[in-house]
Amino acid sequence: MQAVETMPVSVLRPSSAWFRLNLGELWDYRELLYFLVWRDIKVRYKQTALGAAWAVLQPTLTMIVFSVFFGRLAKVPSDGVPYPVFVFAALLPWQLFAFALTESSNSLVASQNLITKVYFPRLVIPLAATLAALVDFMVAFAVLLVMMLFYGIHPTAAVVFLPFFLLLALATALSAGLWLSALNVKYRDVRYTIPFLAQFWMFATPVAYPSSLVPERWRALFGLNPMAGVVEGFRWALLGKSNGTGPLLVVSIFAVAVLLLTGLRYFRKMESTFADVV
Repeated sequence: MQAVETMPVSVLRPSSAWFRLNLGELWDYRELLYFLVWRDIKVRYKQTALGAAWAVLQPTLTMIVFSVFFGRLAKVPSDGVPYPVFVFAALLPWQLFAFALTESSNSLVASQNLITKVYFPRLVIPLAATLAALVDFMVAFAVLLVMMLFYGIHPTAAVVFLPFFLLLALATALSAGLWLSALNVKYRDVRYTIPFLAQFWMFATPVAYPSSLVPERWRALFGLNPMAGVVEGFRWALLGKSNGTGPLLVVSIFAVAVLLLTGLRYFRKMESTFADVV
């Protein structure tokens, strides 16, 4: 009798390890990551009247409002820097963080059709949503350079550290997004808390005011808000006048590391249930 040829069978099981990041698996799916990033960018600008101009309008209008109410009326100090440049340099990383946080938090629910049809590391979805926010940042960053040129402000040598602070902002958004996206799959009302969380987080971050207003004995504790270190780091790297380095930045880096590791752990723990619950 002729032997019957059998097809190989692959069995997918959740990892038995307490914590396993599987970076190699993410690398294997790098083309999918690129496709999802490109998809998110196209969806964002498809059938829009102003296109990429939204990336400029939002921080610019916010800067104008802050300059009028905080800069002129409230006389908030700006560490010797023209207030519009002072606040715009902080709004850039903040807008990057806020957009990446919102998109990554809703990414799993928005991709439910993809999740229920094929296997791939689910971490790719919130990661792609986070990276897609870089496009808006690069467009708005050009505006900041024009503003600095207009006010005669030249970047200091510390500008070489700017990519590090950019990476720290993305890591902060991703770490919070991992928690919220996993919770959003199970509890759909989580998405309603995200705008409030982002708004509250912004006023707890030194965007409209310098961290020098915080008493020095509390400044390191203030760094438990990771975006405080990011914002002050941006100002230090670009403007050279900030108190964002030192203990505040060290505490912020530690806070991001803890939030990211715990977020990855929780995301991996819940990953096997996404297709059933979403």
